[in-house]
Amino acid sequence: MDVRVGVRVEGVVQGVGFRPFVHGLATGLGLSGLVGNDAGGVFIEVEGAPDAVGRFLDGLRARPPRLAVVERVTTRELDADGRDGFAIVGSDGSGERRALVSWDSATCDDCLREMRDPADRRYGYPFINCTNCGPRFTIVTDVPYDRPNTTMAGFAMCKPCAAEYEDPADRRFHAQPVCCPGCGPSLTLRPHAAADPLNVARSMLAEGAVLAVKGLGGYHLAAKADGDAVAALRSRKHREDKPFAVMVPDLAAARALCVLSEAEEALLTGSRRPIVLARRRPDAVLADAVAPGNRAVGLLLPYTPLHHLLVTEPIVMTSGNVTDEPIAHRDDDALERLSGIADAFVMHDRPIHTRTDDSVLRVFRGRPLPVRRSRGYTPEPVPVAEGPSVLACGAELKNTFCLTRGGRAFLSHHIGDLENYATLRAFEEGVEHFRRLFDITPELLAHDPHPEYLSTKYALDQDLPAVAVQHHHAHIASCLADNGVDGPVIGVAFDGTGYGTDGTLWGGEFLVADLRGFERAGHLEPVPMPGGAAAIREPWRMAAAYGVPDDLPVARRPGWSTVADMARRRVNAPLTSSMGRLFDAVAAVLGVRDRINYEGQAAVELEQQADPAEFSAYSVSLSGTSAFTAAGADLIGAVVADLRAAVPVPVIAARFHNGVAALIVDAASRIRAGNGLGVVALSGGVFQNMLLLERAVSGLTAAGFEVLTHHRVPPNDGGVSLGQAAVAIAQERP
Repeated sequence: MDVRVGVRVEGVVQGVGFRPFVHGLATGLGLSGLVGNDAGGVFIEVEGAPDAVGRFLDGLRARPPRLAVVERVTTRELDADGRDGFAIVGSDGSGERRALVSWDSATCDDCLREMRDPADRRYGYPFINCTNCGPRFTIVTDVPYDRPNTTMAGFAMCKPCAAEYEDPADRRFHAQPVCCPGCGPSLTLRPHAAADPLNVARSMLAEGAVLAVKGLGGYHLAAKADGDAVAALRSRKHREDKPFAVMVPDLAAARALCVLSEAEEALLTGSRRPIVLARRRPDAVLADAVAPGNRAVGLLLPYTPLHHLLVTEPIVMTSGNVTDEPIAHRDDDALERLSGIADAFVMHDRPIHTRTDDSVLRVFRGRPLPVRRSRGYTPEPVPVAEGPSVLACGAELKNTFCLTRGGRAFLSHHIGDLENYATLRAFEEGVEHFRRLFDITPELLAHDPHPEYLSTKYALDQDLPAVAVQHHHAHIASCLADNGVDGPVIGVAFDGTGYGTDGTLWGGEFLVADLRGFERAGHLEPVPMPGGAAAIREPWRMAAAYGVPDDLPVARRPGWSTVADMARRRVNAPLTSSMGRLFDAVAAVLGVRDRINYEGQAAVELEQQADPAEFSAYSVSLSGTSAFTAAGADLIGAVVADLRAAVPVPVIAARFHNGVAALIVDAASRIRAGNGLGVVALSGGVFQNMLLLERAVSGLTAAGFEVLTHHRVPPNDGGVSLGQAAVAIAQERP
């Protein structure tokens, strides 16, 4: 006797070919029924023999499409009606919105084969896509995910495309962005009226021009990865030293530039296609100006058909903006803001609804370590505890926001540094889009306590209850949420600066923390920051604050005695316990970097100088009982002593890194002796330093600790909003 079952599937099941998959699965098992999208996900009714229905349900869970993520399958019994056939029915946009939106996906192999086949009607077409690839999050305007709710709404399908769209046996069956040269977006090259814009653009790149290229989530600035072209791009973009990413045509070209692990290759070639920071080969044919002072190169492979057609050699691909501005994603805005940088614009007429920068990842011990989580990952949710819907507003630098609902945390794409009106507008637009897309009405706000952060001011301007979450507690909470644990743990939060509960600037923190709260178990001994923010831009000031002797080369700078006196007298010199500022001081003492032009530059270059074969370490004394202090001055003294003894700078830099790692182990062991905690969570921007992270994890593991690191969200301030949200939810629980 036949049975009929109603099925609901939740997760990432719209825009990933799930309805065609269900159609094929059901018809292959001889079942009748229907499938459709609604605001909650996918609804199904299936009728047939009980064993066939059972195999159908098993198949839903075990063999979904490659881009789908099935979170939950629920069923209910229905009355059999005996009708034949299986249909894809119209979408229902009513009801509670729980449907998840897929992230953008790199062009699949099937589409690439068609694009390269002269006999195919999409030969050379830069917007080819199917149910297995193409734009998703960046073009969606609303749910359910259907063509009218995307920026493809203005492109009416031609008859051949419509036939593919309606054919259950076709790879483009219900592929919402489906198009072809006859009915889809088209490419132009401005200001040139080129009949073949791609060929002209390739020639311009080969000749050293800088092009603005419209991609999935915004405009890139592209230039050949040689010295002259990169120098021109740096000059026009006002980006002196910060490394550029390089797009290469294929994996073989990537291997020619970098030594790649299996995990790094998997990230490079996967459907998400982030920028992967990998170790540069000594013999790599690549201009030093691409990543000056850095042993790593940010590599990415083409992820749109346009990239595959345009990139035939290593090409710098950097965000289409002037330094400190949001990436340009609207055509008129790009033409206005980038006209002084780009020689020409490779444009198309498919609108981008949500600006989304490239994601940036490292690999640590075989697992991803995000540096920037954006395209290809957003808006995939991170699981959190059930609780009130929260809007967490994030930090000031590397801002993201986070909205929660029903046990899901939707971490936003990378917004940028909230230091100007343009970025604040991008933040506000993003919040409104996420609220609408996921039907979230926040009941509670979470924010950083720093009174001058624009994210804090935004939160306090809203007519909702607000929770201030201390910056470093948010870092540790982010690591806990990233790993799906509540704590308590020993939390080590090392970064540049964060507003402390005592009104000073923290950043070298040892906490005992869970999601609900924290205690400050220890910290770096505070030192003055002479000139305040000026000490961040000019690391030599931190060397003066640490009392470096006046006869060292770093002390020969004009203004040294004045700054040293400011530090001694505490005039315009707020106290900080920042580990980031200690790295700055050491970089300045060693002559690595005494003035920066991008965040963290001194610490980045100090890491690059360190000799990884050196394992001896400087020691740091711990003093105090209730909240111990670690004497950063001990490390400075050891650095100075070795410098006077003519020890090579790479050895000194390595010993300093090893000393910080040893400090982490000693401090954690001291805390464990008092409370028995055996789990350590490492978070904060300093833990993007791979040498320090490796030495710290090795030392902690050898000392018997379980160590939690990040793998879903960044350890830097890009992950703070997730931590804020997790804390706010936990504090609301009974």
